[in-house]
Amino acid sequence: MALFHVIALDKPDALDLRLENRAAHLEWAKAAGETVRMAGPLLADDGESFIGSVFLIEAESEEALKAFQAEDPYVKAGLFQTVDIRPFKLVISN
Repeated sequence: MALFHVIALDKPDALDLRLENRAAHLEWAKAAGETVRMAGPLLADDGESFIGSVFLIEAESEEALKAFQAEDPYVKAGLFQTVDIRPFKLVISN
């Protein structure tokens, strides 16, 4: 298994779309168990406005990760403008 760091940036003016799908997104992430090692919203400089999502996901491969993420209600709703996926090595965790 490998770890992947994912930064997904929302499309402009997509707050309503995010909020409409938030409950389903959170259910999807929680149901994934330890596959989603960490997740949370990415905030704008004001510290309050949502601008995207950050994930640390464990998967067999990048292709498996993409298949898993395709089931995310945010992805299905077309919330994200860009998704950056990078292999990640966990060195420190509290």
